[in-house]
Amino acid sequence: MDILDRAQILEARERNAAVASARAALPTGPGLAICAHCDEPIPEGRRKAMPGCTLCRDCQEELETM
Repeated sequence: MDILDRAQILEARERNAAVASARAALPTGPGLAICAHCDEPIPEGRRKAMPGCTLCRDCQEELETM
């Protein structure tokens, strides 16, 4: 095994650890059925796609563009 092989193994381990860390930081659970900002219902499709969401798509988009 040469230095490039070792570098590839190390890079793969670090990448896998970073992915695992990012996944662990994702919200879990059912989230809210009603938007915490505008009190409108959060569609079931959004709640399934974004577990743990607390904002409807419009309010989330507004928050991200501030």
